[in-house]
Amino acid sequence: MTSKCKRHSFDLILYSQQVYKLILEAMSNPAKVVSIKKYADRLYGGSPALLAIAVSLLDNGASFNACGGGAFPEDIASLTFASKKSIEDADFIFARSWCDMREAIENAKCGTIDSPNKNATIIVQNDDATYCRLALCGPGIDGQAEILSTQTVKDAIVMRDAQCYEYPRGIDLLFVSGDGDMYAIPKQTRLIDENGPLVIASYISPAIAARAV
Repeated sequence: MTSKCKRHSFDLILYSQQVYKLILEAMSNPAKVVSIKKYADRLYGGSPALLAIAVSLLDNGASFNACGGGAFPEDIASLTFASKKSIEDADFIFARSWCDMREAIENAKCGTIDSPNKNATIIVQNDDATYCRLALCGPGIDGQAEILSTQTVKDAIVMRDAQCYEYPRGIDLLFVSGDGDMYAIPKQTRLIDENGPLVIASYISPAIAARAV
């Protein structure tokens, strides 16, 4: 039984536009926390915050994969009419566990040199209670930013960097907690280590930017 058996009070036009604006704000300001709680609370199911993002990003021209199965993929498909595809081919991938996240990062499409916009965005449910401090640099960050984040986020960035994408290829990461706190780590945002920050160009995923057209 999917969550559509209960009546959502989420306005698919008005509220999805508001959530989309918050996603753009997060993508433009890496690691800035924005809240989608008041919108996620209007959706039912086991992952309402992820579902709020899904209905705000996807339409019948987009594709997705929801790792882990269950009712969640059917909820996305019924509300957005987006097509379900393999992890390797999906535009948007929803990961609800650490293992799902690893599988997604290791297999998601990263675009090509000629078409770097054909990369995936991975949306991760981040309910990790193990916290750590991260130093980040990249577009949207003035110099560097130190944030209190979770081990899941650090693991995701390290796993992504381990793929050794050739610029400008890569994947975008979006994290959201069960409480609706959301922030982004776009594909050109990097951890700062002892070698200092990496100089990189500004970028917002065209898969997300195209939704503004």
